[in-house]
Amino acid sequence: IESDSVVVENLLEKIINNLSEGVVITDRRGKILFVNAFFESLTGYRYEEVVGQNPKILQSGAHNKDYYKNMWECINTYGLWQGEIWNRQKDGEVYPEWLKILAIKNEQDEITHYVGIFSDLSEKKGVEVELEEKILTDTLTNINNRYSYSVKMNSLLESSSSLLDSKIQHAIFFLDLNRFKQVNDTLGHTTGDLLLVEMAQRLKSLISEKDILARHGGDEFIITLTNIQHPREAAQFAEQVIRAIEKPVVINGHEIYMSTSIGISLYPNDGQTTDELIYCADKAMYYAKQKGMNGFSFYFDELNIDTERVLLLDNELRKAIEKKQFTLHYQPKLCLKTNKIIGLEALVRWNNEKLGIVPPDEFIAYAEESGLIIPLSEIIFELVCKGLQKFHQAGHDNISIAINVSSIHFQQYNFLESILDILHRNNTKAENIEIEVTERTLMTNDSDTIEKLTKLKELGFKLSIDDFGTGYSSLSYLVRFPIDYLKIDRSFIQYLTTFDDRKAVVEAIIQMAHGLKMDVIAEGVETAQQIQFLKKMDCDYIQGYYFCRPQPVDVIIDFLTKWKNEHQGWSKV
Repeated sequence: IESDSVVVENLLEKIINNLSEGVVITDRRGKILFVNAFFESLTGYRYEEVVGQNPKILQSGAHNKDYYKNMWECINTYGLWQGEIWNRQKDGEVYPEWLKILAIKNEQDEITHYVGIFSDLSEKKGVEVELEEKILTDTLTNINNRYSYSVKMNSLLESSSSLLDSKIQHAIFFLDLNRFKQVNDTLGHTTGDLLLVEMAQRLKSLISEKDILARHGGDEFIITLTNIQHPREAAQFAEQVIRAIEKPVVINGHEIYMSTSIGISLYPNDGQTTDELIYCADKAMYYAKQKGMNGFSFYFDELNIDTERVLLLDNELRKAIEKKQFTLHYQPKLCLKTNKIIGLEALVRWNNEKLGIVPPDEFIAYAEESGLIIPLSEIIFELVCKGLQKFHQAGHDNISIAINVSSIHFQQYNFLESILDILHRNNTKAENIEIEVTERTLMTNDSDTIEKLTKLKELGFKLSIDDFGTGYSSLSYLVRFPIDYLKIDRSFIQYLTTFDDRKAVVEAIIQMAHGLKMDVIAEGVETAQQIQFLKKMDCDYIQGYYFCRPQPVDVIIDFLTKWKNEHQGWSKV
């Protein structure tokens, strides 16, 4: 005689197998444990074929990574997600379904299983038309997606290759929006999405019906200009794209300035297939980014060598972080009123046996893109603490050191705890540290940012805004955040004595900062004439090559000692 539990179990299985909805049960790792009869009939997969597999075998390719990321964040946070999704049957046919996923938890509130329940939506809509739109259109920007671009490019190249005597050329542009990740990290994904929509519309306005525009993924776009007569047309179009992208856009009250890096490949010289042409354009884009953002580059054969450098950079940077193979140089800041040195800025340096001296702009930018910036920043904090000990031992007890903090590091939930732990381990006081953040870090103006800055101030840290004037033009945060210093970007100081508009901007920044009870530091001072202008404008502090170049700790200690003894005149290192 069967026990009641076995009877109930058999009864439940019969009920589930007679449902007009599909049911799939997985363990907490996503391995399929059970599917019902409707699942088999709709998907075409037999029970034996899917048990032990991951439901990813049903994915159609109609949804991007963010779609699934948001789905699983919802499931793991709220225990439930439901919505329309397009999946693929065993025979390759794509169909729409309404899917509900439940997270099953044990008594310890731990997820043990997932249950998916879905119904077929194919008969409830014009499947053919909507399927084409889903498969071929990027759902966010409403332009071609990567798959659609490949389909159209393959057709274009097939027809082009059949014209044997033709000298037909096509230009392929691979675009990457510079610093887009910072917009997402600071203003949020909703603002980032709206920005992508705006950029897509600007690009769409530049092309004709015979050309192809697609979102390749993330913040990357691809454009094909068809039937160009000469490569100069591609260069001229790239310049149009750059001008279109760099126009400011206002989203939710934030004025955002973007730029782009563009790589260009040409058919048939650089490739005969879609994949070859995209590969070459992608390589050229990275080269353009390395030369300086907001530019373009054509592909050339030697760019393949750069691939090796990127791989080597990644490997060596990871090793250097693990072994803490970095040093700091320090640049003094001088008070224009007292002629006293009031502090130093720490600047990281990396000399690698395989890569040589790697420019900070290169490895810091890569660290931010790869997520390595957080451990790198923590190493820099450690080095600053050790540097302070050397300065204090040399008799410079009142010296403070400024550290530039990446917005990515600042936005980490444990940012405060991590740096306080480093200071505690090294017996370093917060009063000796100045935290430099960029305008991009502050542009969210949200409660988390305010809370972190307020806490830093309460703990004794000095706070400054670095590269002021190059960011997002919204000044509302200045009255909300407890900022001590504004650092005027060197691009304004460079032409201070040449262009009246730069002079007017610098003077306005100084007056505004003083009105808000903040001091001003001018970066990149290189001439005596610039110093005279800054003195007349009542600027508080200066920093730059005219006064002292960044130097290792021992050199700076000698410089500080000499300056302290002489305490007059200008001295250069």
